[in-house]
Amino acid sequence: MNHLLSIKELTQQQLIDLLALAKTIKANPEDYRKALDGKSVVMLFEKPSLRTRVSFDIGINKLGGHCLYLDQQNGALGKREPVSDFAANISCWADAIVARTFAHSTIEQLAEHGSVPVINALSDMYHPCQGLADFLTLAEQFDDVSKVKLAYVGDGNNVTHSLMYGAALLGAKMTVICPQGHFPDGQVVLEAQAIAEAHGGELVLSSDVEAIAGHDAIYTDTWISMGDNASLDEIKAKFAPYHVDTNMMNKAGARFFMHCLPAYRGVEVAAEVVDGAGSLILQQAENRMHAQNAVLVTLLS
Repeated sequence: MNHLLSIKELTQQQLIDLLALAKTIKANPEDYRKALDGKSVVMLFEKPSLRTRVSFDIGINKLGGHCLYLDQQNGALGKREPVSDFAANISCWADAIVARTFAHSTIEQLAEHGSVPVINALSDMYHPCQGLADFLTLAEQFDDVSKVKLAYVGDGNNVTHSLMYGAALLGAKMTVICPQGHFPDGQVVLEAQAIAEAHGGELVLSSDVEAIAGHDAIYTDTWISMGDNASLDEIKAKFAPYHVDTNMMNKAGARFFMHCLPAYRGVEVAAEVVDGAGSLILQQAENRMHAQNAVLVTLLS
């Protein structure tokens, strides 16, 4: 493991080891206070962030490392100077690069032209750090994650892609329920289904909300990001059947609700669900730091 660009590039054992290490770091933080002693990590952010920026910054500090944050005020990646030059220059000083970008190709260029590990902190295609945090959260609720039945409801996106790869590698069952025209990327679906088949898992796609029955957890994400060319009213009309409320949770038989945040109460999810007893949103947010720390320790130790 030289980089973390996508969960699909991990082996099953690497994923299991990362989750186990994240649990260990979370339980015994003092044992890792000097894990990144003398190490510096540069964070390149093209997009705004709350959880990603704070969890990486504080997490690196807790491991005894130094974090430097660069946003677009330093010039857009690939515009002020080529991405390859960003990667090569930063590699002269830093021990790793964390990047949150619009295009996944930017992440790939950073990995190709740099000489230090690159961690994808979100791109248009993947959100591996979120996926790791999510499966860490599920691993804290279930003794055997491979037995978990996870349903994703709403707009197929980068988070969905990472969840599909993670579930497939772990041999779990995942059902993705989206309106027509809003399914995950077709190539990603084929790859994830092949990985699932190889590891005893199952990936099902459907537009029928009735497919929600028989799942342990329901995961959704904002619909807002897909609304660039449509009004909120149009989005709400199309996605209304995919709104996660108490009725849907009961139909699924789901104990837990998950969301990568920010959440829009009354839009993709009802307030009583996102703020209810079965909501894991804050555990997911906290686990971003522990999962990312496991990645950092693995890549830099």
